[in-house]
Amino acid sequence: MAATPPKYAWLPPNLIPDQANPDWMNTGDNAWQLTAATMVGLQSIPGLVILYGSIVKKKWAVNSAFMALYAFAAVLICWVGWAYQMSFGRTFLPFLGKIDDVLDQHVLLKQAFNNIKFPNATMIYFQFVFAAITVILIAGALLGRMNFIAWMAFVPLWLTFSYTVGAYSIWCPDGWLSKMGLIDYSGGFVIHLSSGVAGFTAAYWVGPRTKEDRERFPPNNILLMLAGAGILWMGWTGFNGGDPYMASIDASLAVLNTHVCAATSLLTWLLLDILFFEKPSVIGATQGMITGLVCITPAAGVVQGWAAIIMGVLSGSIPWFTMMVLHKKIWLLKQVDDTMAVFHTHAVAGTLGGLCTGFFANPKLSRLFYLVDNWQHYVGLAYGIHEGRAGDGFKQMGIQILGVVFIVSLNVVVTSLVCLLIRVVVPLRMSEEELSGGDDAVHGEEAYALWGDGEKFEKSVHNSVYGFDQVAAV
Repeated sequence: MAATPPKYAWLPPNLIPDQANPDWMNTGDNAWQLTAATMVGLQSIPGLVILYGSIVKKKWAVNSAFMALYAFAAVLICWVGWAYQMSFGRTFLPFLGKIDDVLDQHVLLKQAFNNIKFPNATMIYFQFVFAAITVILIAGALLGRMNFIAWMAFVPLWLTFSYTVGAYSIWCPDGWLSKMGLIDYSGGFVIHLSSGVAGFTAAYWVGPRTKEDRERFPPNNILLMLAGAGILWMGWTGFNGGDPYMASIDASLAVLNTHVCAATSLLTWLLLDILFFEKPSVIGATQGMITGLVCITPAAGVVQGWAAIIMGVLSGSIPWFTMMVLHKKIWLLKQVDDTMAVFHTHAVAGTLGGLCTGFFANPKLSRLFYLVDNWQHYVGLAYGIHEGRAGDGFKQMGIQILGVVFIVSLNVVVTSLVCLLIRVVVPLRMSEEELSGGDDAVHGEEAYALWGDGEKFEKSVHNSVYGFDQVAAV
């Protein structure tokens, strides 16, 4: 009697599973996921390190870049120590997982949740870079005055008590908003709305920059700023393309939609700047690029290409209006010094993206992403009305609105408590000597051996991120 051939004898030798390549793992998906994660990591280092270090006044270049670099390292240690399990682990509460580490091979080499075809180690790495960039985006609102020691404490505290709650609630399969059917493809809620609201709230507690810096804050190197912005834009290929957790056709759609929306938003913002300021601003175009990327993030793989263009027009115009016009007229916005206008580029654009997702989500594309037969949770309002399922569409919009309310409330409360706790121990704000001296006083290091702080740009309408007097006539 002939012996039974090995289970995978029909495969080429290089594809036969072994201990290092178990049969549940798809090597192509694993390779793409590691690549996508690294692209997102590059958005932070060097992307945002370069962007922050170059878009600020010269005296704050080192401090601003270092806030991003420190946060990246600190988040990783917290992530493997306890935060990953709190975000994606076993249920402790409907909005939080149990505290545990992910440092043992018996955890790291097992298959990731939901039978995803790569190991936990890959998933932990992928989710880490998202957590890291969220905290780094918060730093954008605090540049030029936050005590670095206070920032060192803020990063692990905010990650532990705010980010984990939002991530578990929305992204973990057992989270309460995930079970309700909230659509957040890649982090419009978990990352961008969270960082925008948390940054604005923290900026309130830290207080404003010096009067001199608020009045004149020219970028020290616009060319380097563009290099950082370019890394950020291209890195979004992994940011949105990695969230199906496989190298699928939906990942391809998400990548294309991401770049279409970003380009449309950049061009819209640029045209508005030309129309009202009569100058094609490079900084303005960069802001438009960012708002487009943020807006498409919750929708990237569940909307049609034409919807991505509409979202690009909206993300290039609505945040422009809130930044250039409403910011000068609303009392609360005028009271808070948000250095990089994170509230407008991330909170406003993230909310806009979340609501547009609830309107434009295509049921068939949602099925490709979520891989479920039951579509009732993932029907955009436009398709609900078109297909005679308006009730499902309105329900989806209601869930998206609930997600906005939850994330805003969570971050206002937790960020405030974290700041109040830290200031009991150390000042949130630099001393007057440090505020006057900048990098040299804080770190004993300077970015450039050059005289001056960009005086040649003093008369530019874009010598600060937002708040132009010229807008008063709009």
